[in-house]
Amino acid sequence: MLFWPLKRGLSLRISLLLYLVFPLIVVLAVTGYYSLLRLEQQVEKRMQEDIELIARAIRGPLEHSLEHGREGGLAQTLASAFRIGRVYGVYVYDAHGRKIASSGPREPEVHSLELAELAAKGDRVGGYQDARGAQIYSYFVPLSDSVGRNTGLLQLTREGRDFQQDLLQVRHQGILLLSLLSVLLVGMVLFGHHQVIGRNLGSLVKSMARIEKGDRSHRAAERGPREMRHLALGMNAMLDSIARSEKELEQRRHRQIELEQQLQQSRKMAAIGQLAAGVAHELGTPLSVVSGKAQRMLRNPELPNSVAEVFGQIRDAVQRMEHIVRQLLDFGRGNPLRLNSTPLESVAESAAAMVQEEAHAKRVSLSLNGPRPSPNASVDRVRMEQALINLLRNAIQATHHGGRVCLSWFAEEDRLGFAVADDGPGVPEELRDRLFEPFFTTKAVGEGTGLGLSVAQAAARDHGGTLNVGRAEIGGALFTLTLESRD
Repeated sequence: MLFWPLKRGLSLRISLLLYLVFPLIVVLAVTGYYSLLRLEQQVEKRMQEDIELIARAIRGPLEHSLEHGREGGLAQTLASAFRIGRVYGVYVYDAHGRKIASSGPREPEVHSLELAELAAKGDRVGGYQDARGAQIYSYFVPLSDSVGRNTGLLQLTREGRDFQQDLLQVRHQGILLLSLLSVLLVGMVLFGHHQVIGRNLGSLVKSMARIEKGDRSHRAAERGPREMRHLALGMNAMLDSIARSEKELEQRRHRQIELEQQLQQSRKMAAIGQLAAGVAHELGTPLSVVSGKAQRMLRNPELPNSVAEVFGQIRDAVQRMEHIVRQLLDFGRGNPLRLNSTPLESVAESAAAMVQEEAHAKRVSLSLNGPRPSPNASVDRVRMEQALINLLRNAIQATHHGGRVCLSWFAEEDRLGFAVADDGPGVPEELRDRLFEPFFTTKAVGEGTGLGLSVAQAAARDHGGTLNVGRAEIGGALFTLTLESRD
């Protein structure tokens, strides 16, 4: 349980404090410690120098008083030194170490022999001594007469606790300063973390939370330091890439569904085509026999009119059945295309000529429109003419008496093809998906087989093109047969 927070991971703020601020504080503390030691040494040395300065100041008068035997001058000089405030005791010894004058509350414990040795050496020395249970600092200065002979020794003292108090004050101030610096350092790091990293990183975390909840359109704000902006930019680029990938996958999925549907439709059309070809083949010969016999009976001049009328009806019905058989054969045809370079204009005129009689019978105006001379296309002329004939017949049957049908051809960069338009009622939206299904028709019984548009679509597909239905500018249906490439 104690390591559970560590398993979850430390926050960036705690990591900064642990791995950056804490080592800095340790370095600062170590540096401050040695700086304090050095500072304490400097303070102690300065306090000792104060004693030395006082000793130099009163040395001359003391030497003069000793040389001329003026005890009053000694006492006056010692009193003046004591009044300075930094000295707690002033003592004067002769050359043999005997005290001859003093001023101060405490006397240091120094033997006369030691004092005599110090006076004889003539060296200035200082050190800590014990004076009635208290630590004091003593500074010894040799005294001499005008010719340089040793005449005595001067001792100045200061209580050790003064040193300790000053040093303790310096130590407390140093520790307080280090503490303030540490707190300031922590505050600056936390403030800098919040301003530079915390709020910008928090914004990124909020953005990721929104994305996690499903807001895929959200993008992180690109702000803050360069690294933060790069992080936000990278996250946005990743989201854009994911969106593009999802869009591509969705498009591929739809394309796969379309291909599967096209494959199923192709298999269905192939099966229907085989069935239609077989039926057409089996019906072709019997229908020819019936048509031939009916025609021979109509040649008999002695045939009553009523009977002749019946045979005429039989022949008309047979001709209609033969037309259906031809459409079945066209629909079920599996022969390879015989491609030739043919002008679009020539194909359109041939198809229009084949239906001109039907258009005239219904008083439908049939017009041709397109660029002349027209570009060439690599097509199977027979199949393409049959497709256009079926489209024209469908248009003629769809329009009313005295209506209009327009056959046009076009060429646009790498696309060319034909368009058949009429001014009839058009094709409702709900029927357009089924319009090219075999045997599906919107005409009355006996007026259509439902194979003409299927045959036209098969011809377009075999040529690598498409057949689409839309709304014509003249009000009716518009069938556009598009070929994807020029000759």
